Amino acid sequence: MPGRFALYASAEQLADIFSVQLPEKVVPRYNISPSQQVAVIRNLGGENHLDFMKWGLVPSWADDMAIGYKLINARSETVFEKNSFKRAIRTRRCLVPISGFYEWQSSGSAKTPFYISMADNKPFALAGIWEQWKNPDGSIIETCAILTTTPNRLIETIHDRMPVILHPQEYSVWLDREVSDPATLKQLFKPYPAEVMTAFQVSTIVNSVRNDGEECIIKVDSQDDTGLLFN
Repeated sequence: MPGRFALYASAEQLADIFSVQLPEKVVPRYNISPSQQVAVIRNLGGENHLDFMKWGLVPSWADDMAIGYKLINARSETVFEKNSFKRAIRTRRCLVPISGFYEWQSSGSAKTPFYISMADNKPFALAGIWEQWKNPDGSIIETCAILTTTPNRLIETIHDRMPVILHPQEYSVWLDREVSDPATLKQLFKPYPAEVMTAFQVSTIVNSVRNDGEECIIKVDSQDDTGLLFN
């Protein structure tokens, strides 16, 4: 998918890894959900900038912002063909820095949440695209979506999709607005190596967007789960 993620890296880490000025507004988040403001990094005027956008892409031609609720993710296999994404993928790409993300493993009617991150617990970046939408009142709203791909061997035991995770050496290519060739960009859409990632079960407290504390990423056994419903 993903449908939720966490970003609790320090401002110093983000500034160093993504070559941006020291962010002021980044606070630890453990349960970021669609329609909320998320940190993104894009290259403007030859420099990387950390900005905030609403998660859920609203194309410039949309009549209603509500379309963004359906466009939190973009399938990398069709992103160059879909009307909602084909303009953004060529010139409006961004990095979405995260500490880890959640996927839910289905078994019958039961859904078990897992937290997935790098084994070294360092922040990393998802491939994102962004758009600008003009409100009827004239204000400009910026929104984004996350690209997805087929899962690696770790995540395929949990879910049939995973986000496109970029290697650090690929950041500059992804952010370069002069690069628009589909063949070049599609090379970046491969599943990230499973051997450098980790995944473990977490409590279903993450199902509720009201829960946004460090307890969301604590490993639990199935018998320890609280059994909260999605909300």
